[in-house]
Amino acid sequence: MGRAALVAVLLAAGGLLVAGALRDTLTYYRTPAEVLDHPAADGERIRLGGDVVPGSLRHDGDLVVFRLAEAGHEITVQQRGVPPETFREGEGAVVEGTLASDGVFHSDHVVVRHGNEYRPSTDPAGPVDAR
Repeated sequence: MGRAALVAVLLAAGGLLVAGALRDTLTYYRTPAEVLDHPAADGERIRLGGDVVPGSLRHDGDLVVFRLAEAGHEITVQQRGVPPETFREGEGAVVEGTLASDGVFHSDHVVVRHGNEYRPSTDPAGPVDAR
C-alpha cells in the first residue's frame, strides 16, 4: 500500500509541475466586449484580441493607431513602435497593454493571430514557390 501511495503522490506532483509550466506558456486574451463590460483595474495589464478594423489604421510618427473589433464591439488601440510586418487591416491581432480611463487601449506589444485554416491563394498566377 505504501508504494502505491508514493507513486500517486509523485504523479500528482509531476502533474502540478507540468500544469504550472503550461500555464506560463499559454496566451489568453479578452475580446473588446469583455473588456468594455468588465474593464481591468487601473494599470492592470491585459491582452486584447480582435480583428483590425479596415480603414482604421494610421501612423503618426512612432505611434500606430487602429481599432480592434469582434462581435460588433470596438476598442481604439494606440501602439508605440512598429508592429510586425504581417500586421494588416482585416486580420486578427492580440495586443498587450492597459486600458486608459478614456477607453483607449495603450499597447506596447502586438502579435498577429494566424488562422488555423488553409485557404488556397487567390492569385491567378498560382502559389509562389518558396524554394
